[in-house]
Amino acid sequence: MLVQAHDRRDADPSVHVGFTCSKKVGNAVARNRAKRRLRAVAQEVLTDQARPGWDYVLIGKREATAARDYADLRDDLLMALERLHR
Repeated sequence: MLVQAHDRRDADPSVHVGFTCSKKVGNAVARNRAKRRLRAVAQEVLTDQARPGWDYVLIGKREATAARDYADLRDDLLMALERLHR
Protein backbone atom coordinates (compact mmCIF):
# COMPACT_ATOMS: atom_id res chain seq x y z
CA MET A 1 0.00 0.00 0.00
CA LEU A 2 1.07 3.55 -0.63
CA VAL A 3 -0.04 6.36 1.67
CA GLN A 4 -0.11 10.04 0.76
CA ALA A 5 -0.84 12.74 3.32
CA HIS A 6 -1.37 16.47 3.25
CA ASP A 7 -1.51 18.93 6.14
CA ARG A 8 -4.32 21.36 5.25
CA ARG A 9 -3.05 23.98 7.73
CA ASP A 10 -6.52 25.28 8.44
CA ALA A 11 -8.70 25.56 11.53
CA ASP A 12 -10.79 22.51 10.62
CA PRO A 13 -9.67 19.60 12.86
CA SER A 14 -11.43 16.93 10.79
CA VAL A 15 -9.51 14.14 9.08
CA HIS A 16 -10.33 13.21 5.49
CA VAL A 17 -9.49 9.77 4.11
CA GLY A 18 -9.66 8.56 0.51
CA PHE A 19 -9.05 5.20 -1.11
CA THR A 20 -8.07 4.33 -4.64
CA CYS A 21 -7.07 1.30 -6.66
CA SER A 22 -6.22 1.54 -10.34
CA LYS A 23 -7.10 -1.03 -12.97
CA LYS A 24 -3.59 -2.42 -12.51
CA VAL A 25 -4.82 -3.94 -9.23
CA GLY A 26 -7.15 -6.20 -11.19
CA ASN A 27 -10.73 -6.45 -12.30
CA ALA A 28 -13.59 -4.70 -10.46
CA VAL A 29 -13.94 -7.53 -7.95
CA ALA A 30 -10.24 -7.38 -7.03
CA ARG A 31 -10.27 -3.57 -6.81
CA ASN A 32 -13.33 -3.56 -4.56
CA ARG A 33 -11.84 -6.23 -2.31
CA ALA A 34 -8.60 -4.24 -2.02
CA LYS A 35 -10.53 -1.06 -1.18
CA ARG A 36 -12.62 -2.88 1.46
CA ARG A 37 -9.43 -4.07 3.11
CA LEU A 38 -7.93 -0.58 2.98
CA ARG A 39 -11.10 0.88 4.55
CA ALA A 40 -11.01 -1.69 7.35
CA VAL A 41 -7.36 -1.11 8.22
CA ALA A 42 -7.79 2.67 7.97
CA GLN A 43 -10.74 2.62 10.34
CA GLU A 44 -8.74 0.58 12.83
CA VAL A 45 -5.50 2.57 12.64
CA LEU A 46 -6.46 6.13 11.71
CA THR A 47 -9.01 6.40 14.51
CA ASP A 48 -6.09 6.74 16.95
CA GLN A 49 -3.13 7.67 14.74
CA ALA A 50 -4.45 10.32 12.34
CA ARG A 51 -3.58 13.93 13.02
CA PRO A 52 -6.33 16.56 13.05
CA GLY A 53 -6.35 18.75 9.95
CA TRP A 54 -4.68 16.17 7.70
CA ASP A 55 -5.94 14.43 4.56
CA TYR A 56 -4.86 10.85 3.80
CA VAL A 57 -5.10 8.79 0.63
CA LEU A 58 -4.47 5.05 0.74
CA ILE A 59 -3.53 3.58 -2.63
CA GLY A 60 -3.82 -0.13 -3.29
CA LYS A 61 -0.98 -1.89 -5.06
CA ARG A 62 -1.16 -4.61 -7.66
CA GLU A 63 -1.97 -8.02 -6.17
CA ALA A 64 -0.34 -7.12 -2.85
CA THR A 65 -3.19 -5.27 -1.17
CA ALA A 66 -5.82 -7.96 -1.67
CA ALA A 67 -3.49 -10.87 -0.85
CA ARG A 68 -1.39 -9.43 2.00
CA ASP A 69 -2.06 -10.64 5.53
CA TYR A 70 -4.29 -8.18 7.42
CA ALA A 71 -1.82 -7.80 10.32
CA ASP A 72 0.95 -6.97 7.86
CA LEU A 73 -1.29 -4.44 6.12
CA ARG A 74 -2.00 -2.78 9.48
CA ASP A 75 1.72 -2.70 10.32
CA ASP A 76 2.46 -1.20 6.90
CA LEU A 77 0.01 1.63 7.56
CA LEU A 78 1.43 2.28 11.03
CA MET A 79 4.95 2.42 9.60
CA ALA A 80 3.86 4.75 6.79
CA LEU A 81 2.19 7.13 9.27
CA GLU A 82 5.29 7.13 11.43
CA ARG A 83 7.40 8.12 8.43
CA LEU A 84 4.95 10.79 7.31
CA HIS A 85 4.71 12.45 10.71
CA ARG A 86 8.40 12.54 11.62
